Amino acid sequence: MKNLFFILSVLFSVLAFGQDCNCEESFAWMKKTFEENDAGYQVTIDKKGKSEYEKYNQFYLDKVKKITDINECGRTLYDWLKFFRSGHISVNVNQKNPNAGNMDVLADNKNWETVSMTEAEVESYLANVPLTSFEGIWKTEPYKIAIIKKNEEYIGFVLDAPGTPWQKNHVKLKFSTNKDKTGFSGKYYLRNYSDYDLKKVEMIGNNYMKLGQFSLQRVNPKAEDIKSIKTYLELMRSQKPVMLEYSKNTLVLRIPSFHQDNKKIVDSLLSVYHKKITSTQNFVIDIRNNGGGADRTFTKIIPYLYTNPIRTIGVEMLSTPLNNQRMESFLTMPDFTEEDKKEIAENLKTLNENLGKFVNLHGEKVFTDTHDKVYQYPKNVAVLINENNGSTAEQFLLAVKQSSKTKLFGKTTMGALDVSNMHFVKAPCGKIELGYCLSKSYRIPHMAIDEKGIQPDYYMDDTIPDYEWIEFAETTFQKKK
Repeated sequence: MKNLFFILSVLFSVLAFGQDCNCEESFAWMKKTFEENDAGYQVTIDKKGKSEYEKYNQFYLDKVKKITDINECGRTLYDWLKFFRSGHISVNVNQKNPNAGNMDVLADNKNWETVSMTEAEVESYLANVPLTSFEGIWKTEPYKIAIIKKNEEYIGFVLDAPGTPWQKNHVKLKFSTNKDKTGFSGKYYLRNYSDYDLKKVEMIGNNYMKLGQFSLQRVNPKAEDIKSIKTYLELMRSQKPVMLEYSKNTLVLRIPSFHQDNKKIVDSLLSVYHKKITSTQNFVIDIRNNGGGADRTFTKIIPYLYTNPIRTIGVEMLSTPLNNQRMESFLTMPDFTEEDKKEIAENLKTLNENLGKFVNLHGEKVFTDTHDKVYQYPKNVAVLINENNGSTAEQFLLAVKQSSKTKLFGKTTMGALDVSNMHFVKAPCGKIELGYCLSKSYRIPHMAIDEKGIQPDYYMDDTIPDYEWIEFAETTFQKKK
């Protein structure tokens, strides 16, 4: 049941609509709300100092007084939050434009930049373009985008975008190499025409392109990719957990998110593949880009990795009237059983009896998970990780790395776990929503994860392409004596 309170998410977005919230008043509300209710507030103040915080506040107070646009206000309020941490914070600004239907357009898209080429003209142009080029016709649902090169800049424009405000020939993205030729810079324009900075553009094989957090699949020209690339694309494109028989010695479980909706899928895959898992040499669990979810989603994976007792450090919840509203909301959720809700009600009573204090709802600082059985197979477990793993994904890693048969392959994770359990509240104006945290871990300060992350056992440097990570892990295990 303790896992119910690790329902985490990593959010850093500012989605801005509307124009009539006073930014100075919103800043004052957010500052007061965060100071009184965020479980990590005092941790940062103790680390950075009150005087540094006061100087920081004065800078932002002067700034918000001059802001009249709610879009800019939302971004500025989010920037203020970054004083405390980079993860488990959010500012969402949301005022629906009644004239925009279901999608609010932030820009004057009637006068948007265009490229005057038909799809037939693009196809003719691409006849002499090599597969190694970024140029081509690409799809990222629901968009079909043509990318051509003009001078030293790549320009992507819309060929089709059903169900969106985007019109044919509107420029959807732009990028070019930096002056020092070490990377890329550009813009990708979102559904509502707001912009997303592009700092990394990468081709994977012949038919797949990554633009920051976005991905495109080539439609034209197209060529065959090698097996490792096909496997990588199949896994990375999956929105739900999937199991793949990579080779006779290796099974791969891909989990794009630990969202509680994925628990049934993960449990079902483990049940269907139980005999395979417990008779196969290597088990690879790919959680790259998994930003978190709920601990209960991964509980049934643990027995396959288990070799010795697993210790989990607990959390304490900051009890305030505002914070306890989240616990109250659990009582109305259909996903929780009556037994769960009974325990929630008891915890809520405890919290309300200790307002203004940090409360350990479980009475213990450390939990030890033991199992009666250790499976002979899999003999080796690889967990693939990267810089986009945070929250519950990191909680999973803290558990599995205690198994003697498990190794982490990849890059250092995000570092967003110690201060957690997000709660979302709206400002008095009704258009600005603050996301902050209700709990802090007993790991603080001696084994803090926030802003540090979890390091891999095997660092996958940039000379090893993402699509070769599974093969690298398999080869590494084959060389074990």
